[in-house]
Amino acid sequence: MHIVMYLFVVKKHHEKQFIDSWKGLTSLIYKHHGSLGSRLHKKSSFEYIAYAQWPNKATFEVASAGELPQEANKHRDLMRLACDKIEVINKFDVVEDLLVNKLHD
Repeated sequence: MHIVMYLFVVKKHHEKQFIDSWKGLTSLIYKHHGSLGSRLHKKSSFEYIAYAQWPNKATFEVASAGELPQEANKHRDLMRLACDKIEVINKFDVVEDLLVNKLHD
């Protein structure tokens, strides 16, 4: 599995716009480019960290060069407007995965 980590610095009063557009764009990437999804974390008042999971580096690289439906442009534009900064902060491969996707026993 290949991971790409992002840092987002969101403008004050734009948190909902950012989260909604991040969710919309992430779901399109999942649907059209074979990602395994992404998680969004709040680091501080206006800083968010996301990590996107990919089956492998090659899938990520092909997706990065590929086209998405026109709807993706709307989500990208709204996300950019909501942020002061969007940055890829790291890329790496998973060695072991012990995460469990289970909220309740």
